Amino acid sequence: MFDYTVITNNIGLLWQGLLMTLYFTVITIGAGLVLGLFIGLIQLSTFRPLVIFGQVYVEFFRNIPLLVTLLWVYYAFPIFAGVNVTKFWAGFIGLSCYVGSFYAEILRAGVQSVDAGQTDAATAIGMSYGQRMRRIILPQAFRKMIPPLAGQSIIQMKNTTLLSMITVPDLLYQASYISSFTYRPMEVYTAVGAIFLIILVPLTLLSRKLEKSGASVK
Repeated sequence: MFDYTVITNNIGLLWQGLLMTLYFTVITIGAGLVLGLFIGLIQLSTFRPLVIFGQVYVEFFRNIPLLVTLLWVYYAFPIFAGVNVTKFWAGFIGLSCYVGSFYAEILRAGVQSVDAGQTDAATAIGMSYGQRMRRIILPQAFRKMIPPLAGQSIIQMKNTTLLSMITVPDLLYQASYISSFTYRPMEVYTAVGAIFLIILVPLTLLSRKLEKSGASVK
C-alpha cells in the first residue's frame, strides 16, 4: 500500500533537492544562452576558422552523452588540468556547455531565417554589423526562436537529474537518499515524478501555445 508518510516525513529533503534542481536549471540556462549566442554568431562569421570552431563545438557537445560529459569534467578533467573541480562547478560547466550547443543551433537557425533583403537594406543605409544584429536581425529572429528555446529549456530541467551521478544533492539525489533508509522507493520516486509533472506540464503546454502563435504570425 502507498504510504504517504514517507513523503510527508521527508518533505524537507525533497524541498531542498527541488531548490537545487531549480537553481541549476536557471543558472545553466542563463549561461547556455550566453554561450549559445556567442557560438551561434561566430558560425555566421565570414572568418572561416571561427566558423569551424563553432561547428566543432556544437558537434562535440551535441554528440557526446551528457552523463559522459559530466563524469569527464568531474573525474577526468582535474587529472588532465591538475586543478580541483568541485561537483557544483562540474555540474555547472557540463550542463552549460551541453545546452549551449543546442541553443547555438537554435540561435543560428533563427538568425538565418530572417529575410536576407533586410540585411541588405540595413547595410545600404550604413548600419554596422553590430547595429544590424541589434536593431534589425535579432529582434525578428528572437520571436521565431522562443518556442524551440522554451522546449530546450524544459529538456534542460530534466537533464539536471543526471547531477545525482556526481553527488550533487538535487531532487533525484535526495530521493535516492530517502529511499536508502526508508526502503520505500515506490513512494519516493512517484513523488519525484509528480513534482516534475506539476512543473513541466504547464511549461510544455505554454511552449506549444507559443509555437502555434509563432506559426500563425508567419
